[in-house]
Amino acid sequence: MAMISELKELFGEWITAVAGAIDAGAGRYVPRRQILLSEGEGNAITAKVMSARKGIALPEVLFRLINGRPNPPLPADWETAFRGSRVEVLLQSDHVMFRSLNFPKRASDFLDSMIRAQIDRLTPWTTNDAIFGWSPPAAIANERIELTFAATSKHEIQPFVQLASDLDAASVAAFAEFPTGESGPAKIKLFDKPLQGANGRTVNVPRILQVILLSTCLAAVASSVVAAYVGSTLESEQQQLLRRISERRAALRLDPNAAGGSGLSLLAKRKRTTPSSVMVLEAISRALPDSTYVTELRIDGDKVQVVGMTQDAPSLIRLIEQSPQFTQATFFAPTTRAQNDPGERFHIEAHITAYFGSGT
Repeated sequence: MAMISELKELFGEWITAVAGAIDAGAGRYVPRRQILLSEGEGNAITAKVMSARKGIALPEVLFRLINGRPNPPLPADWETAFRGSRVEVLLQSDHVMFRSLNFPKRASDFLDSMIRAQIDRLTPWTTNDAIFGWSPPAAIANERIELTFAATSKHEIQPFVQLASDLDAASVAAFAEFPTGESGPAKIKLFDKPLQGANGRTVNVPRILQVILLSTCLAAVASSVVAAYVGSTLESEQQQLLRRISERRAALRLDPNAAGGSGLSLLAKRKRTTPSSVMVLEAISRALPDSTYVTELRIDGDKVQVVGMTQDAPSLIRLIEQSPQFTQATFFAPTTRAQNDPGERFHIEAHITAYFGSGT
């Protein structure tokens, strides 16, 4: 349970930080008017425009807040000025508690968690009821750092948040001033909350971030489920294919007379029905006379083509047909004789018989 609480707290801090970054980015590209509300004596509040848009300049106005509403009511031009502006509240020092804290220098990267864990001890409020901040840490002796811690109750700034929200301000922030000696007072930010988007319409950035994160998680889970289902289906199909291949191989091994025959049967059948190239060459050598030279021998199915040189080309037709291995001998190209050739160049084609004696 403690781990779940810590995760929720970290998640909330992350949402707040990202929302603040988005609002800061929007404020950078969409200029906003800044209005400063300063607390004075007797709960009097002074409002003045810190950065005015072109053509707009307003005098300071003084009022009090009663139940989150200005008294006396603000002029119409001031209500218009609040709309879409950033409101900064400078709290009176009497309403803020200050403490000087020091930590080891190595703790500078963990100040937020260390200070947040001590709110109950440092202030009279709980972590949920307090708003707080601290000044930039300064190095001191003995490898330590020192800072000024400031805190106040959320109820102290609630009227200002109500005022800014009612007047359609874009954001509201609260600061506390503390003396720093010769350099004058410095401000510590205690609170900063976006109220609406830069376009003037309410946009709940933390809610949008939560929805986006939840949608991303759901999409990741859905993708994992789909991937697991598709992977299981593909694996099942692969197993079926492997099983069918194994069954087919076993059937071919066990039944050589099956349709198509086994691999060895097919090779034996081809050996019986296809003439051997070596035996065809041997038969051609026996049929042709010693004065004939073969330069090319091509076997195409049951046909053989012989190209070579001889003294009497027509006599080769008769010699080849006399061989029991060949029939239907004929010239498939003209017989030629060049000036430097020792004989006639012949091109003879013949059919091969399927039987070659004991060589099968």
